[in-house]
Amino acid sequence: MNARKFIKSFRYAMQGIATATKEQNLRFHLLSAIIVIIAGLLTDLSRTEWVIITLVIALVIGAELFNTAIERVVDLASPQIHPLAKQAKDIAAGAVLVFAGASVIIGLLIFLPKWFSF
Repeated sequence: MNARKFIKSFRYAMQGIATATKEQNLRFHLLSAIIVIIAGLLTDLSRTEWVIITLVIALVIGAELFNTAIERVVDLASPQIHPLAKQAKDIAAGAVLVFAGASVIIGLLIFLPKWFSF
C-alpha cells in the first residue's frame, strides 16, 4: 500500500464533504446532528444508545452525501431536463427521507422515555 496515495484519498474525501456542506440539506442534517449530540450530552444515554445515535447520524449524513453525488452525476450526464434524470434525483432524495424519518423515530424512542416518564 502506498501511504502517500492513502493520505491523498482522505484529503479527497474531506474535499468532497466540504463541497457537499454547501448544500442546504446537508447543513440541515449537520445542524440536527449537533442538536442531537448536545441533547445526548445533557441526557443520561447509555453506551448502546450512543452507538445507535452515532450510527443513525452517520447513516443520514452518508445518505445525504450519496444523494448529492447522484444529483451531481445526473446533472453532468443529463444537463437538460429529462424525466429519468428527475426520477433518479427524486429516488435518491426519497432514500434520504426514509433514513431521516427512521432517525426521528429512533431518536424519539431513545429520548422521550428519558425525558418523560410514561
